[in-house]
Amino acid sequence: MAQVNEHYLKLKSSYLFSEIARRVRAFREANPEAAVISLGIGDVTQPLAPAVVQALHAAVDEMAKAESFKGYGPEPGYSFLTEKIAAQDYGARGIAIGADEIFVSDGAKSDTGNIQEIFSPEAVVALTDPVYPVYVDSNVMAGRSGDAGSDGRYSRYVYLPCTAENQFRPPLPDRPVDLIYLCYPNNPTGAVVSRETLRTWVDYARANGAVILYDAAYEAFIRDPEIPHSIFEIEGAKEVAIEFRSFSKTAGFTGTRCAFTVVPKEAQGRDSRGEPVSLNALWLRRQSTKFNGVPYIVQKGAEAVYSPEGRQQVQAGVDYYMENARIIREGLSSVGLTVFGGENAPYIWVQTPGGLSSWEFFDRLLNEAHVVGTPGSGFGPSGEGYFRLTAFGRREQTEEAVERIRTRLNL
Repeated sequence: MAQVNEHYLKLKSSYLFSEIARRVRAFREANPEAAVISLGIGDVTQPLAPAVVQALHAAVDEMAKAESFKGYGPEPGYSFLTEKIAAQDYGARGIAIGADEIFVSDGAKSDTGNIQEIFSPEAVVALTDPVYPVYVDSNVMAGRSGDAGSDGRYSRYVYLPCTAENQFRPPLPDRPVDLIYLCYPNNPTGAVVSRETLRTWVDYARANGAVILYDAAYEAFIRDPEIPHSIFEIEGAKEVAIEFRSFSKTAGFTGTRCAFTVVPKEAQGRDSRGEPVSLNALWLRRQSTKFNGVPYIVQKGAEAVYSPEGRQQVQAGVDYYMENARIIREGLSSVGLTVFGGENAPYIWVQTPGGLSSWEFFDRLLNEAHVVGTPGSGFGPSGEGYFRLTAFGRREQTEEAVERIRTRLNL
């Protein structure tokens, strides 16, 4: 009899989104005339940029001709894309990143989930709370979590609570850790981190031999020029950090699938004898073994993001969503709700009013305003008492949802 990986049995059930779907389904069955608007899912609604679409069509035409057909490509990505990423995402900000330190993939979700494979099963993991669930679950699957307690926290994780009281800035770990997951701009809270705070984390990692796994998937939404777009803007970060980026929200690739991870050659782990090991080499081996690369057609579409026309068009899409964020943020603030995020991130983090729990506020919002969001408790225990809304909806639906909240919600 085949024995299963019992670490999977420690995973908490996908209660959050299944329960959201159940409650919305029950509401619609009881209220078939109600037009429900969702501001809960983090998926884009605007089409691909024209420059990207044109590049995709041209790449398809190339694949139709023997002389330009492409089969297997290099697992880390074609140089035409990695070189543009190195030059425009990093070189333009004064950061020296080589094309061979960039690994193109099918999504930041995949990479943030898979990166843990190159580290020891005994590694101690530090997580912000609330947190993007993939960081939690992928390490549960690998056996690093211990058992879940009654409060939803796993016994071997080091949790770094982020609440309004600490301005959603995680405290440094209170005991030694090996891996530190940070996400800025943050999903779900919409918080950003200052250069000084990020320097504190880099200094901590360097002093304690830890590695920072830095999810910067939403860096394109930063408006404040003082906020760093990359952890590699901090001196010494290339020794202790791996950075994840994505075209999903920036350029509308949620259904097209393309992202990249930067693993600097300076970044090192240690073997059991304490000898240094290149993390870049380990990730290259992992990807070469388990991943066949992003399709040529998709990478050509991603390359078009860096053309003058593509950059302008993609920025227009980012601006569209950030205008949605402003509409949500200001609309909810106008009726007395306490709102965070939405200024340098496409997520709005709402404090539930009147002592309501996250799920109680969900029900109020659904039943009174016919609007769906995401209960903050689904992102971790410190998310209780908060609620996430996203700016990725269509403009008319976003405006309508905010108007309903302003006029229908009985606060």
